[in-house]
Amino acid sequence: MRIMPLEKRGISNSRIAFGCMGIGGDWTAAPLTKEDYIIAEKAVEAALSIGITMFDHADIYKRGKSEIVFGEVLKKRPDLRDQIILQSKVGIRFQDDVNPQRFDFSKNHMIPAVDGILSRLGVEHLDVLLLHRPDPLMEPEEIAEAFNILRSAGKVRHFGVSNMTAAQMRFIQNSLPEPLVVNQLELSLARLDWIEQGILVNQKAGVGVNFADGILEHCQMADIQIQAWGPLAKGIFSGKVLEDAPDNIVKTAALVKKLAAEKETSLEAIVLGWLMKHPARIQPVIGTSSVERIHACQDALRVSENMTREEWYTLLESSRGVRVP
Repeated sequence: MRIMPLEKRGISNSRIAFGCMGIGGDWTAAPLTKEDYIIAEKAVEAALSIGITMFDHADIYKRGKSEIVFGEVLKKRPDLRDQIILQSKVGIRFQDDVNPQRFDFSKNHMIPAVDGILSRLGVEHLDVLLLHRPDPLMEPEEIAEAFNILRSAGKVRHFGVSNMTAAQMRFIQNSLPEPLVVNQLELSLARLDWIEQGILVNQKAGVGVNFADGILEHCQMADIQIQAWGPLAKGIFSGKVLEDAPDNIVKTAALVKKLAAEKETSLEAIVLGWLMKHPARIQPVIGTSSVERIHACQDALRVSENMTREEWYTLLESSRGVRVP
């Protein structure tokens, strides 16, 4: 069995990552509640119980509160830090009273942003730092300078990107002495442009495909870990299908249910297993804070290894044209 790019680099062998956007209360400045801390602790424990050891953050998640509640979990279990991989993201700045929402890969923003992440998490370093979304004003030389400062200070060990094209990765990498190790993208049974981009080459149907050419191939050749955000597609195939849902969602959900019964596993494991079967060794980043749904993801690796080519294509054909509501 081929191993993940992150595992090749000795960073992580966690086949699934836990995305922490779902913990930390709401997206307002409202104070955290006791219940928010309880939800976070239970979610982290559930993730650990199914073998997840990589945890994905961003400085903007719940306006920093996701990192704060996770930091409290680490305080209660000081031994845990050495057992997990911590990843976070910088580069998105919210609108405020003076400025618009914007992206910022400037050195003057990134370095203090990382300091804020470390403070909220209560740790001395991040294992991986991602640039969250492309900044049109980014200058690779300045990014390289910021990365060097953060690495030299022992604050970040590895760097990557999120939501970037192959060309953007090469553009940044040209100024970096160390390889980018991750690209995090929206991939799922309900977000198939990454598949369609390859299938519909030289076809009229491919004109409307919204996925930049060559991302998957570049990442595979360069041993860059592809991480999938939104891999469960908001539960439209593994949760309760609404009565007024489009026919293709109903059809695909029924197929997922059928395969789950045949393989004696959960609906979530089928949805994730389909994604994980791809040769890129995609690492899903599950964002649910539900303990039940986290546990339901446990069997995804086994499903991916046992899913036939025909089953994979049947799910693909069933879900083509589906979009997450």
